[in-house]
Amino acid sequence: MNTSPRTVDVGGDTPYTIAIGPGLLGDGARLAARVRGRHVLLLSDSQVAPLYAPQVSAALLQANPQLRIRELVIPAGEASKTLDSFARAIDTLAGLGASRDACVFALGGGVVGDLAGFAAACWMRGIDCVQLPTTLLAMVDSSVGGKTAVDIPQGKNLVGAFHPPRAVIADTSALRTLPPRELRAGLAETIKYGAIRDPLFFQWLAAEREALLAGDDAALAQAIARSCEHKAEIVARDPLEKGERALLNFGHTFGHAIETEQGYGAPGNDNLNHGEAVAVGMVLAARLSAALGMAADADSEALRQLLHAYGLPTAIPAGLEPPALLARMRLDKKNIAGRLRLVLWRGIGQAEVVADVDEARVLEILRAG
Repeated sequence: MNTSPRTVDVGGDTPYTIAIGPGLLGDGARLAARVRGRHVLLLSDSQVAPLYAPQVSAALLQANPQLRIRELVIPAGEASKTLDSFARAIDTLAGLGASRDACVFALGGGVVGDLAGFAAACWMRGIDCVQLPTTLLAMVDSSVGGKTAVDIPQGKNLVGAFHPPRAVIADTSALRTLPPRELRAGLAETIKYGAIRDPLFFQWLAAEREALLAGDDAALAQAIARSCEHKAEIVARDPLEKGERALLNFGHTFGHAIETEQGYGAPGNDNLNHGEAVAVGMVLAARLSAALGMAADADSEALRQLLHAYGLPTAIPAGLEPPALLARMRLDKKNIAGRLRLVLWRGIGQAEVVADVDEARVLEILRAG
């Protein structure tokens, strides 16, 4: 086991540490050190739990035999990020008799992390949550920053709370069992960090594409750490997304509209997953920026080419109506007084929030696909 993982410190009012390295899901001392009481809810999904839940439970109990651990496994996929699943988590905490020093471990991808974090935020008005992300997407984005939520039919992440984790423990060994499509989805969010604030990282991602897609441990650890450093810097300054943190949503308003309109990637269909939808959304945001005279067409094309080189989609899926997508975008949480606020850019590394965006121009971009 690597005893010296890379670490990234997240500051602010509730500081915590992100640990990144192989073998961390079996590090019982590290896991148990984050538990203040003796009640643990291990929340996972049907794909991840068989692979890693026994290892995590055994490691926790070996380090602290007094722990009472209850597991909750939800069906894998975005379709499980619902109020019904949230109610199951709350019922499980109640059945466990979880006290205010209990801890929820979120073992899985972004769906599990969001759901577990929201349950932890609400049980007894807030208990600890430790994020154990097993997807690249969760490691570089959703596990960091304390945004928790569930989806409702009207939109994605509309019911939730800010609840920073007690720790994030990212075991890069878990990425070896990640399907290639899910790895690419996580790389979309990694590319986002280069797009919004780091041109050198953008260039590095272009140069290291083959290593990252091949699952090279060193390249992935570097990509995760750099992404987490960027997010940590922003979250520390703006924990409740009142300003700069909104930049992290580059491509997300378009992407969330696509996800919602497609029905959150229900099992057995060809809907885009979150990272894929964000990839399309970033291209649309860049093209809108160019159409508004904010950025050069060459920058949006460079972004599109990089995403395409990573095997990610760059166009709106067939069958989605532009007016319906625009209606979904109106429900975005960044909007104020019913007017669209979008994260656009002035070129690679220069994102900004733009208020009162003309809906007619947005519709033009949606129609162009």
